[in-house]
Amino acid sequence: MTQLKDKIAIITGAGGGFGEGIAAAYIKEGAKVIVADINGAAAQRVASALGAHASPFTCDVTQKAQVQALVQHCVDTFGAPDIVVNNAGTTHKNRPMLEVDEATFDKVFAVNVKSIYHMTHAILPHMRQKGGGVILNIGSVAGIRPRPGLSWYNASKGAVNLLSKSMAVELGPEKIRVNAICPVMGVTGLFEDFMGLPDTPPNRAKFIATIPMGRFATPTDVAAASVFLASDAAEFFTGIEFPVDGGRTI
Repeated sequence: MTQLKDKIAIITGAGGGFGEGIAAAYIKEGAKVIVADINGAAAQRVASALGAHASPFTCDVTQKAQVQALVQHCVDTFGAPDIVVNNAGTTHKNRPMLEVDEATFDKVFAVNVKSIYHMTHAILPHMRQKGGGVILNIGSVAGIRPRPGLSWYNASKGAVNLLSKSMAVELGPEKIRVNAICPVMGVTGLFEDFMGLPDTPPNRAKFIATIPMGRFATPTDVAAASVFLASDAAEFFTGIEFPVDGGRTI
């Protein structure tokens, strides 16, 4: 039995990494998915591989008009969304906090936090009309147990984690569930920036040593949490920080 049969989902940052993994899992579980990414070619690649129930859309999530166009594309293609996964994210290079320039700071908060503001404005009218929905925000263990050298990124993910709880409280009476999924580091396009070191086996070992289960997060790990929290089995789960971290936050 497919867990997301006939559900309609928008996933941002789905052109690779965790987002691609979530999109593939959602299709497998019976959903129809809008694969959104700032890299249009990447979105097209993923959607083409996933078949007729996936549609690509090029979107810069920091731009209100583009987010509104993304949601309208979903409505026009498959119908109003039941699920939105705010997965698009960025970071600054791991370095002392005063070495991060203002433009980089602004970009981190625009992509990681303000994008959720834009998406919430665009989707809530549709979810309210449908009588409910699911919003999943990809936060981070960085917002729970921060690493040095990533202070501004950590702050942005702390905002995502707390915002998810606040949204859950406000939207719960409308049967709109909001949860934060909090992965530990994964080998994605941002990996070297998170480490602040070259991607070598000795440097990987330093970070793996901080994760009790001895490995980094994979797209499959994050997808498994995303499927469950979007499914009807999780109908009483809202406002939680869901670590996908192999024990990192213990």
